[in-house]
Amino acid sequence: MRQACAYLAPFAFPLSEPALTDAAPLIDDLAAAFQIEGWPVRGRIVRLGAAIHEVLSAHDYPEPVAALLGETCVLAALVGSSLKFDGRLLVQAQGDGPVRYVVADYGADGTLRGFCRFDPEELAAAAQGFSRPGAQALLGKGVMIMTLDRGPDFERTQGITPIEGESLSLCAEHFFEQSEQVPTKVRLAVGSIDAGDGARWRAGGALIQVIAADQARGDTTEVWDRSRALFATLADDELLDPTVTTETLLYRLFHEDGVRLEGARTLRAQCRCSPDRIEAMLASFTPAERADMVEPDGKIHVKCEYCGRNYELAPEPAAAQ
Repeated sequence: MRQACAYLAPFAFPLSEPALTDAAPLIDDLAAAFQIEGWPVRGRIVRLGAAIHEVLSAHDYPEPVAALLGETCVLAALVGSSLKFDGRLLVQAQGDGPVRYVVADYGADGTLRGFCRFDPEELAAAAQGFSRPGAQALLGKGVMIMTLDRGPDFERTQGITPIEGESLSLCAEHFFEQSEQVPTKVRLAVGSIDAGDGARWRAGGALIQVIAADQARGDTTEVWDRSRALFATLADDELLDPTVTTETLLYRLFHEDGVRLEGARTLRAQCRCSPDRIEAMLASFTPAERADMVEPDGKIHVKCEYCGRNYELAPEPAAAQ
């Protein structure tokens, strides 16, 4: 069953904001909206440096898996950073391919985390002949899910579509087409860059959407065709280049028509695991189940799937201590 993703509604753009200015350049770990002057086209852009390196370095992922997780994190930040209320956006994909499950968790406070589950042998077989297998080759047949969690006082809102398209960008475009009926173009890029201090992961992404035609705007087909053509010139290396500011990147794309960068927010990698959360989780098991978890040292060992942190806890639930 598929529910409409009302939380992915149009982004807000304050039209009083000035054009790109000489303010301090914005490059890494940010998400921002942008507006092409006078066009019924909205967009968002994400650049990730230290934040994505921390997420992807938490586990020894093979390069194709790390790239898929990085793209999922960028997509979560692109969509989640448009939220105008507290909550969390989870972007996940699961299928019958070598990568069983990939998830990115974005918080409205700009926090980001994610992880993958995969079969190493199946991954090695799928990667033969490819420099980097695409999303469909890695995930196989399955679904893409976006879930908005606004906390315990609200029901979760969820949108689900089949995985269609070789790249995660194409899967995301299909998601928007099916769940929102909003024409959308998405670009996602992940790579390892050596800027003189060793190889480090970087990632970036952008999306544009056309606002529906109405009596005031008239037909938006021509404007959307031009926007897509310009957007298609955006290259992965531009999104990943640490020397290219976000302002410069957008200027390259849309300088003939004018473009404004708005509402930039800082992103950071941060896991939500803690000893208290782990103890609360263990308290949900029966004494017999907890007894089965005890290791030879008399402790229960738990490893966070997101950040890789290891916890050692007593087998008794927190409530009994």
